Amino acid sequence: MDKNNLKSFKALSFLLAIIAMTLVGGTGIAEAGRKIVKIDGSSTVFPVTEAVAEEFQTAHRGTMVTIGVSGTGGGFKKFCRGDIDITNASRPIKPTEIAQCKKGNVQYIELPIAYDGLAIIVNKSNDWIDSITVKELKKIWEPAAQRKILKWNQIRPNWPDKAIHLFAPGVSSGTFDYFTKAINGEEGASRGDFTASEDDNVLVQGISSDKGGMGFFGLAYYEHNSDKLKLIPVDDEIDSNGKGPIAPTVASVNDGTYQPLSRPIFIYVDKAKVEARPELANFIQFFLDNTAALSEEVGYIPLPAAIHTLTVERFKARIEGTVYEGAKQDASVEDLMRLK
Repeated sequence: MDKNNLKSFKALSFLLAIIAMTLVGGTGIAEAGRKIVKIDGSSTVFPVTEAVAEEFQTAHRGTMVTIGVSGTGGGFKKFCRGDIDITNASRPIKPTEIAQCKKGNVQYIELPIAYDGLAIIVNKSNDWIDSITVKELKKIWEPAAQRKILKWNQIRPNWPDKAIHLFAPGVSSGTFDYFTKAINGEEGASRGDFTASEDDNVLVQGISSDKGGMGFFGLAYYEHNSDKLKLIPVDDEIDSNGKGPIAPTVASVNDGTYQPLSRPIFIYVDKAKVEARPELANFIQFFLDNTAALSEEVGYIPLPAAIHTLTVERFKARIEGTVYEGAKQDASVEDLMRLK
C-alpha cells in the first residue's frame, strides 16, 4: 500500500471510529434519558411481573423495567438497602427484614397481587405415585430425613425400591420458607441433601430428566412445563376437608380446599420513591389494573374482587407497613387488610 493510500485508509478508519463512538454514545445518551424501574426478588413472582413489565413498556416507551431473580430473601436485602424500587415476594416480609428496612429508612407498601399454589412435582414417567399426604411429604422433607429417607419404598411399601432425588428452591426463596413452615411446622426446617436453585427452570430440568426426581415450586412454573412434569395431588388428611387428594387449581386455591400449600404472593414498593417518581407510581397502578388478567395468563390465581379492591385502595392511600406483623398464621388476607 503506498503512502497516499495508507493515509486515506487511516483517515477512513478514524472516521469510522468516530461514527461508531457517536452511535455508542448516542445509544448511551438515549438510554440514560430513559426512566428505569428496578425490580428483584422471588422467582415465583417473576412470571407475572415480567408479563406486566412487557405490557407496560409497550405502552410507556420512555420507561425501562429491569427484573432480577435473587429469591425473596435476596430481594428484600436489596430492597431494604434502597438498591431497587420493588421487590417480588412469595411470602410476607419477616421481622428481621422489617428491621433491615427500618435501618435503611425504607418505608414500604405491601401489595398482594395474586394467589399461588405450591405444586408437588415428579418426573413425567413416574407411574407409581398418584397422590401424597402431608405426613408423607413431611417424612420426605423433614430434617430427620437427611441421609435416612432415600428410597421411594420407605414412604409407601408398595412404591419401588428406587432412589428419591429431591429438587427445591434455595434457602433464600420465599417458596422454601412457606413449604417448610406448612409441611415441617417450622420455617427453614428441612433436610439439606437436595438440589437447590433459585432458578425454577433448573428445578424443572432436574426433575424432568430424572425418573426418581421430586420437588416443589409455584404452580405457574408447572403450568409452563406440564408437558415435561407430573403434578401430584395432596391430601391434607383433615376431616373437615373430606375430599381426599386435591391438586392446585384456580378453584381449589380460591375456595381453600388445596391445603396447606396455597398462599398469596406480593410486591413491595418503596413509598418515598413512589411519591418522588411518577413513572414508578404509574407502573404500580398499571400492575394493579392489569394483574388479574395477566396473573391468570401466566398460571396464577387472580385475587378475589374484594381483596383486589382493598389492595388498590391501600396503594392509593399509600398505606405503609405489613398487615402480617403480629398476625395469626391462619388469618385470611382479606381480614388482615380490613383491620389495618
